[in-house]
Amino acid sequence: MKTKIVKIALDEFGSYLGAQKGCFIVRDKNGNEKKYPMVENLISEITIRSGNCVSGGALSKAAFWGIDCLILTQRGHPIAMLKSLANDDHVETRVYQYRALTDGKGLEIAKQIVLSKYKGQNELLRKYGLKLLEDWYVEKIKALDEKDMCVLRRRLTGYEGKFSRKYFSQIFELFGESFRPERRRTFRAYDGLNNILNLTYRILSWKVHIALIRAKLEPYLGFLHSMEFGLPSLVCDFQELYRHLVDDFVIQYCKHVKNSDFMLKTENCTSSKRGKRQYLNEAKTRNLINEMDKYLKTRVRIPRLTHGDKQRIETLISEEASLFAMYLRNERKTWNPRIVVLE
Repeated sequence: MKTKIVKIALDEFGSYLGAQKGCFIVRDKNGNEKKYPMVENLISEITIRSGNCVSGGALSKAAFWGIDCLILTQRGHPIAMLKSLANDDHVETRVYQYRALTDGKGLEIAKQIVLSKYKGQNELLRKYGLKLLEDWYVEKIKALDEKDMCVLRRRLTGYEGKFSRKYFSQIFELFGESFRPERRRTFRAYDGLNNILNLTYRILSWKVHIALIRAKLEPYLGFLHSMEFGLPSLVCDFQELYRHLVDDFVIQYCKHVKNSDFMLKTENCTSSKRGKRQYLNEAKTRNLINEMDKYLKTRVRIPRLTHGDKQRIETLISEEASLFAMYLRNERKTWNPRIVVLE
């Protein structure tokens, strides 16, 4: 019998996850049970929303079987994960990762990330018949020969900022005028569309984070993004390869979003100032997260390393992390991220 890939999600308040006789047991607040045999199913992920309960035995089984276990807030934002001690066993990969900061390899990695982001954004612009980004960005980036990592980062982020502003100024025209923002805002955005993008990017970041850990990489040691306290800079680096896919998802999703789907929430802007920010309401936020999860499981036309002409987006992210780790360990001569061609 073909192995089934399933996801266990404790979404409803008052649910319980336990383990018994080779099965995960999910029991809802009404006492209804569902069993997931560990042998018959390839369980890819367990998500646990705040307000639900999990037994220690279930967590132990999840760690033993190498199942990703994510902890979500009540609104569905990922905030923590269960990490096996064995995830840190391949220290050689992280040693090579640190060396890349000083042996010149990190310089090429940083340039490759920005070039890949440029290519991905052009893919989205092409799909929707918009004006492509100018070729001179590629020529300028390839010509950079700074040997200092900090200087190179500043030059690269300067170019990246310029072409990304042109990119968003065009794709924002694809959204409804009633909630179309003037420009892209990340941290503490006030408008609903930027907050939708921020949430979907955060979901992407957790998929990337898990893939990097599985590849035995250090998520907080990046190349394009600098090392800062609390910043998973390699996660931020790898996100750039897939942001155009998330943007495409949001464009399609927002065709079914109305002004009534948003709510205003008063939050602290500074220590002395409060302001109102626009978010999707709770029901629509949950729907967005579920649809985003389905989207990351859709298949794209990039051959798998083993077999097949297509693979899931989340599988592609995991494969790319493995290829990157192999490049750092000098098991591959080059690293050219595979960018999805949008159809």
